[in-house]
Amino acid sequence: MLTKWTPFEAELVPTLFREADRLFEGAVGAAPPADIYETNDELRLRIDLPGYDPKNMNVEVENDVLTVTAQRSEAPQKWVWSRRERAQGQVARSFVLPRTVDAARCEAEFEHGVLTLTLPKREESKPRSITVKVQA
Repeated sequence: MLTKWTPFEAELVPTLFREADRLFEGAVGAAPPADIYETNDELRLRIDLPGYDPKNMNVEVENDVLTVTAQRSEAPQKWVWSRRERAQGQVARSFVLPRTVDAARCEAEFEHGVLTLTLPKREESKPRSITVKVQA
């Protein structure tokens, strides 16, 4: 689709939106990106948290809601910042878990800036094969 180009909209409006987004991200905290995939046996959740210390991460499950929080902060320095783009503070993501997941058996690993949560499925929710008996 073609749209009319106007210098005002092309330069000022996107800049204002970017600045507003940046301000809100600083106040609320950006949600880290996540991937979720499922097998017959488990649900896996991978969250990108580069630069975060695993000691400052928290994984909680309450009422079938899994919440991951992570905190990053640098000690205040007597530096004069020329540019500061790396977010400081807390980030969080929450996910509603399906009933098929056994949250009590959740495992968490952190490697190369990626937090991987493995959530096994309940035995009764796994697919199973039923043998058909033939009567002669």
